[in-house]
Amino acid sequence: MSQLDFEKPILELEAKIAELHHVSGDSAVNIADEITRMQTKASRLLQQAYSKLTPAQKVQIARHQQRPHFCDYISALIEDFTPLAGDRNFAEDHALIGGLGRFQGQSCIIMGQEKGHDTQSRIKHNFGMARPEGYRKAQRLMKMASQFQLPIITLVDTAGAYPGMGAEERGQSEAIAKSIETCLRTDVPIITVIIGEGGSGGAIAIAVADRIYMLEHSIYSVISPEGCASILWRSGDYAKDAATALKLTAQDLKQLKLIDGIIPEPTGGAHRYQEETIHNVERTIQKAMKDLMPWDKEKLLKSRREKFLAFGRNI
Repeated sequence: MSQLDFEKPILELEAKIAELHHVSGDSAVNIADEITRMQTKASRLLQQAYSKLTPAQKVQIARHQQRPHFCDYISALIEDFTPLAGDRNFAEDHALIGGLGRFQGQSCIIMGQEKGHDTQSRIKHNFGMARPEGYRKAQRLMKMASQFQLPIITLVDTAGAYPGMGAEERGQSEAIAKSIETCLRTDVPIITVIIGEGGSGGAIAIAVADRIYMLEHSIYSVISPEGCASILWRSGDYAKDAATALKLTAQDLKQLKLIDGIIPEPTGGAHRYQEETIHNVERTIQKAMKDLMPWDKEKLLKSRREKFLAFGRNI
């Protein structure tokens, strides 16, 4: 497991517990009491650490490479998932995956960013940073959902849209803006969950939804803390201060009324308890789907429009 700075004492203790388990299997020495004592201590340290997380620490957790990714949610929650490739204009983008499937028997369109789990898959998926063709594929899928009256589920996990020269030459900003516009005009329910990072326009391009939820230790912001620090303080050394100032945690955004709810993670984070976290997301999507269906097209579009126009009015 990748180490987070504030988790090092806990991981060291867990490593010692694992060693003792190995010894207990090969020795007649009874060390069960010692193992129990150390497990109790590890649980206490974990509880203490996760009860007072700073925004900067939540950024670390949101980026943890062992958090469940888009493909993990697809495998666990979506039946008969059929990915649809290409933007019918330039190319396929592997950073943003989308297609048809069934969520608890309900046909739907599901899409989201996939970061990858190892070096090879991260390179293939461009670390979850979509190019213009990815957002144009998202537009195509949303239009398909509207045509066949299928609800849309989006799972957001990206540091932001890819900022490379080729992406800019092919109209990155236009593709993001058009994707946001398509979200607003799509006359079917849209449910979004921020499962890790929600970075800038790359995230909001598929997150203009009727219901927006965040996992407890996910983040959602207009810019990364490092990018913010480099602009405001001319130094990445102030990234922790920027993380606090950006109000990027789920708790901050719920207080600001920018999201509809927070999905709890087990103590220790989604990277420790993937199955339980995925189950919590499933229950939240299920409830949102039930609340939104059946839908009236005109009322749905009006409600979504008013939802986003209201942002910032009461702050």
